[in-house]
Amino acid sequence: MFSNRICRVRDLLIGGNNPVRIQTMYDSSIVGVDIEPVISEIAKLASMGCELIRFSYPSLDNAEPFKKIASRSVIPVVADIHFDYKLAISALENGADKIRINPGNIGAKWKTREVVHAAKDMQRAIRIGLNSGSLPRSDGKTGKAELMVNTALDYLNDFESYGFTNTVVSLKASDIETTMEAARKFASASDYPFHLGVTEAGSAIVSSVRSTWALGNLLKEHIGDTIRVSITGDIEDEVLAASEILRTLGLRKKGVRLVSCPRCGRHTFDSRAMVEKIQSRLLSLDRDITVAVMGCQVNGPGEAKDADYALTGIGKKAFLYKKGVLFKEVTLENAEEALFEAIEND
Repeated sequence: MFSNRICRVRDLLIGGNNPVRIQTMYDSSIVGVDIEPVISEIAKLASMGCELIRFSYPSLDNAEPFKKIASRSVIPVVADIHFDYKLAISALENGADKIRINPGNIGAKWKTREVVHAAKDMQRAIRIGLNSGSLPRSDGKTGKAELMVNTALDYLNDFESYGFTNTVVSLKASDIETTMEAARKFASASDYPFHLGVTEAGSAIVSSVRSTWALGNLLKEHIGDTIRVSITGDIEDEVLAASEILRTLGLRKKGVRLVSCPRCGRHTFDSRAMVEKIQSRLLSLDRDITVAVMGCQVNGPGEAKDADYALTGIGKKAFLYKKGVLFKEVTLENAEEALFEAIEND
């Protein structure tokens, strides 16, 4: 959204005036497994707002399942490559819309050149991905953030000398300040599209807090064209967290806004369990609405009055509201379907 150059990944445009893109990374091996659940999971993630998905590609055993997934995925697929340039070329040959490489661990420069030429010939994209733990040795005078930027710029110059510019760059560190400093320095030195993320960020709560601070501040400064919130946990949470960051900043309007009470001793309805039950389904809807899930007679009709739809429970009953007005009383067992029926009928 904020860089001048544009990178094309299948039909998805990154950079320029395009929206900030959300991506995640599949968290299991695809070798020797039924790919049908993988395809279904990708479709679900896409409905929740994910626009790219990355897969590890550690050996040639990944070639066949990756090819099947790439041919059926509703969103572009990215292959994550380390060390072996032949794996990068294999991934491209088997349908990768984009590959992520660190030229520094590919080996001799001619190997990187072979990968870039293959991507150019097949009209695919490359992300140059540098982490603070995989950089050339410092001279002792150059800070880590500056070293990351200088290294990325050197790689970009190499790519351009090979006639290739369909590139995105990411510079990540587990340290937030280093990540932010590197992003700012790169943005001032280059107009290539930039991917934001805090690597090794931690559990859902820890990662969401750290990523919101780092990514939120950078996006407010017009730095960043794609984002990933790295979470040690469910990849759906990565997409939810990234979507919420963009919505909070006003960079994404599309999607359901879900609000819920934290629950207290007054509750007679397990709002927490209800949120966990309906969240993925709710956030997969292509609707610009606010839905509230509240736990008692105080929060239900009161604090939820500004929501388009609200669901609250009292005892064994559930009450549905539209724009603060009660319109239906159902049993707790029927509450979920009644809520979705109301939304779909409208």
